[in-house]
Amino acid sequence: MEVAGNKVVLHHLFTERRLTPLNLFLREAGPAAAREALADLGEAIRDLARVNIFPGDLLLKNFGLTRHGRVVFYDYDEIAFLTDVSFREMPRGGDGDGEGDEPAFYVGENDVFPEEFMTFLGLRGAAREAFLDLNRDLLGIRFWRTTQRQIRAGEILDIFSYPETRRLRRGSPPD
Repeated sequence: MEVAGNKVVLHHLFTERRLTPLNLFLREAGPAAAREALADLGEAIRDLARVNIFPGDLLLKNFGLTRHGRVVFYDYDEIAFLTDVSFREMPRGGDGDGEGDEPAFYVGENDVFPEEFMTFLGLRGAAREAFLDLNRDLLGIRFWRTTQRQIRAGEILDIFSYPETRRLRRGSPPD
C-alpha cells in the first residue's frame, strides 16, 4: 500500500468471506447439521489433497462454514505440498524410551501420522463417531499415499463443487 497525494493505493489485497469457525459451529449444531458439516470437512480435506495441498494444522478452528453451509480451510500458515509430506503409520510397541512428549522413535521433519489427526481435531462424542463413520479413510495412510502417487503420475484429480445429488449426470436432463 502507498499514499499517493489524497489517495491510498493498494498494490496487494487479501479478502475473505465471513465464515463461522467450524469448532464454534459444532458446539451449537444439532446432530444432522453437525453430521453434514463433518461430511463436508472430510471432502474439504480430500479436495485440498487432490490439488496437492496438505493443511498442516488440522484443527477445527482452521476450517470454517460458509453461509451456504460449505466447509472451507482458511489458515494457510502451515500448508505444504502433499507430495512433500511423508505419511507414516505409528510404530507399534516400542521400547518406551521416549521422554515426556517426545516419541520413542525417529520422526522426520515432513513425517505425518494420519491416525493422530483425531487428536488435533478434538472431536468428542457423537461428532467423533460421525467423523469416523464418514471419513475414516483420512486416518490411515492409504488415501494419502494413493493421492500422492496419482499427483506424481500427473493425473488431474476430480474436485466437485456440488454434492452428488446436485450434479448433472451424463444423459439426464437437469431437475
